[in-house]
Amino acid sequence: METPRVILHLDMDAFFAAVEQRDRPDLKGLPVIVGGSPSSRGVVCAASYEARRFGIRSAISSAVARKLCPDAVFIAPDISHYVEFSQKLHTIFESFTPLVEQISIDEAFLDVTGASLLMGDAVSIAWALRERVVSETQLTCSVGVAPNKFLAKLASEHAKPRARAGGVQRGYQVFEVKRGHESEFLLPLPVQSLWGVGPATLAKLEAIGVRLVADLAELDVDIVCAAVGDVNGRHLHALAQGIDERSVEPERIAKSIGHEETFSSDLTTHEELRVQLVRLCDAVA
Repeated sequence: METPRVILHLDMDAFFAAVEQRDRPDLKGLPVIVGGSPSSRGVVCAASYEARRFGIRSAISSAVARKLCPDAVFIAPDISHYVEFSQKLHTIFESFTPLVEQISIDEAFLDVTGASLLMGDAVSIAWALRERVVSETQLTCSVGVAPNKFLAKLASEHAKPRARAGGVQRGYQVFEVKRGHESEFLLPLPVQSLWGVGPATLAKLEAIGVRLVADLAELDVDIVCAAVGDVNGRHLHALAQGIDERSVEPERIAKSIGHEETFSSDLTTHEELRVQLVRLCDAVA
C-alpha cells in the first residue's frame, strides 16, 4: 500500500528585510524597506512587517512607500548576501529529505513522506525544520503541511505573521491542512487564493457568480471551462477540489533567466541603450 504523500512548504518571513535586520540589530522593530532610493525610480523589493503595517508591499514604487511611511529605513538590496543565506537554508532542508524543490530564493517544497519513521509525524518535522532554520540563521520562517503542494503553499501563507495597523501579530508559524479535512480549509477562501486566478480570470469568474472557492467547486467543470478556457478551467476546478498531483522536483529546470534594472533617468539614444543592453546580457550570461 502506497504511503500517503506529505508535503511541506517553507517560506521565509520578509526574507531580504529580515536578513538586514539580523545583520544590523539597530534596525529590529523598525520599518525597513529593501529597494531603490525614493529619490529615484526605485521599487520596493521587500518590506519588514513593521513597514507592511503602513500598506507597503513589494513592487510598489519607493516614492509611494516613502509617502506611506516617512520614517522608513531604505536599504539597497545585496542579492549576493541573500543568496548565501539561501544556500545555507538549502543545506538545512536537505538534512531532512533529499526531495527538496527550491522555487525561489526564500521558499521551497519538501516531500517528507519517507521521513516519518526516522523523524516523527509531519507537524513534528515541520517544527524541527523551523527550529533549525531559526537556530542556524537567526531568521524566522512559516511552514505549511498538507497532502499536496498547492495546499501546503496555502497553509504556509496561513501560518505567516500578520501586519495590522495596531502592530504585528505572530502567526501560527506551522499550520497543517489535515488529510480528509481539505475542504474545511479550502472552500471558505476567496477564489483568488487559487493559483492562476489573476485580475482577468477573477473578473470572468465573478461574472458567473464565483467569489469563493466553494462557489467554483460546486460548478460543473464545463461551465468553468466555458468562462475561462478549457485548460485553465480544468486546472482551477481541480484545485477547488483540493486536487494537485504534482510531485516535488529536486532537479527543477529553470524556465527563464533574466536581469533587470530601473534607471533613474530615461535612456533616449541607441548608443545608451546598446551599452546597457550589453551589460545586462553579460549579467544574464
